[in-house]
Amino acid sequence: MKKLLAFMAAVALLAGPTAARAELVDKVVAVVNRDVISLSELEQRAAPEMQRINAERDSRKRAEERGQVLKTTLDTLIGEKLMEGEIQQLGITATDAEVEELVADVRKQNNITDAAQFEQLLAGEGLTMPRYRDMMRKRILRDRLLRMKVGPKVKVTEEDLKAAYAQYSRLEGEDTEVHARHILVQVDAKATPEVVEAARKKAEGIAQEARRPGMDFSALARARSEGPSAADGGDLGFFKRGVMVAAFEKAAFTLKDGEVSEPIRTNFGWHILKVEERRNVKVSSYDEMKPKLESKLLQEKTEKFLDQYVQELRSKANVEVKL
Repeated sequence: MKKLLAFMAAVALLAGPTAARAELVDKVVAVVNRDVISLSELEQRAAPEMQRINAERDSRKRAEERGQVLKTTLDTLIGEKLMEGEIQQLGITATDAEVEELVADVRKQNNITDAAQFEQLLAGEGLTMPRYRDMMRKRILRDRLLRMKVGPKVKVTEEDLKAAYAQYSRLEGEDTEVHARHILVQVDAKATPEVVEAARKKAEGIAQEARRPGMDFSALARARSEGPSAADGGDLGFFKRGVMVAAFEKAAFTLKDGEVSEPIRTNFGWHILKVEERRNVKVSSYDEMKPKLESKLLQEKTEKFLDQYVQELRSKANVEVKL
């Protein structure tokens, strides 16, 4: 399920306005050649990040982060409009069979064999099957455009890989990994501020309970956690940096062994974290790391050349920002 939601979040980058009428009454935040970007389209795209920002208590910091997210998201939407224009100009297409193959691959990756169940999951995210297919088609078209315009520039040499491995081994050799447990108080991503605050107070109470002398955190997790790891006493096993979300990771690598955190907010709700122990990270060999490093470098170089490509398109286009 997490993979499906993550995938859906990724492909939602292709989503547009939900109704023609909304485009007529919405405030226009940007014009890209002959296309417009509406405020509702911008807010829809920025919604996941806005949910995170709403948990920030400092109103000034919340306003600053909101402004930055809207600006970054608008730049992304402008880039997408520019690429859509290029796709049309170059005549890049995708067949219905290719779209169905991609949809089937998503279902297979998430072990969803029942079509009705898949449609129900999409409906929970505010999507219909035709809309989802359209999003998949746009994803295929953009991939093809990038392979044509950006792909030839992206190369990873053996020297690049060895330099990346040297950096990896230096950093990993100095790093540790943490064994932690957690208790989750679930909060819907679309919950009202009042519901979020009520859940936070509940989590604070559980955190205080967890700090009582002699308290068995694993037993408390089995009794109070609302997450899937409750049956295992909230056990997360060992994990390294870069695995968990930023707020969760910061707490995990700041706490001392045996300490319990304050409630931590993620998209799933409020977490109470306890660090059980930490140990030095074992550095993997070059041969073991080579495929991962190559994938990472390819992604980084692709993003770099993609940014350059979008800037080139933008310099030749008529773009008016009204936000």
